[in-house]
Amino acid sequence: MTLLKLPHTQVTLLQTLDDQKLVYALTVDAYHRMIEEGVLPEGEPFELIQGQILRKERQGQGEDPMTVGHKHAVAVNGLSLLNPKLIKRDCHMRVQQPITLPPYNEPEPDGVVVVGRNDDYVDHHPAAKEVLCVIEVSEATLEHDRTNKQQIYASAGIKQYLIINLVDQVVEVYTQPITESGRYGQTVTLTERQQVTLMVGKKGLMVPAKRLLA
Repeated sequence: MTLLKLPHTQVTLLQTLDDQKLVYALTVDAYHRMIEEGVLPEGEPFELIQGQILRKERQGQGEDPMTVGHKHAVAVNGLSLLNPKLIKRDCHMRVQQPITLPPYNEPEPDGVVVVGRNDDYVDHHPAAKEVLCVIEVSEATLEHDRTNKQQIYASAGIKQYLIINLVDQVVEVYTQPITESGRYGQTVTLTERQQVTLMVGKKGLMVPAKRLLA
């Protein structure tokens, strides 16, 4: 794949050499400018994934893509309830807010544990170095979260990635990011009877997997 910078723009031309297909990939800066200029409505559930603008799917299996699944909503709301314990460890949970992973990604995870206080982010979205753990609540998007999202987070060097798998009622824990390949070196699947250790603070935070599953 060849990367060609187009003049006077922040869109990158991706040329696939084997079939000569051309794909225009938006950079994070170009994506921000589209929001600032009103091309994209601010606050809508869009995210920048590998240079492409995608609408974030939050529906249940087989449901209308424009809806939010009941289990999904409960699981996401449950993440914010962890904040009292996280704050004691000098971090906090942000729910369905962007993280900036240049040059081509600005996903909006269902949950992300970041260092510091809420008002530390008044002038920017969290960067990879400020992220302790990323969490996606997965039902209709399970395959996407296991592949594309895993690649993005691992490539950025984010140390822990959780998939709250509502299909199988398990929590998938990904650690040891391999940035070169965009994969995690270790994966553990936990049932609702087990404990999830969030990698925060010196000792981490133990959370019952059942508490994360809707």
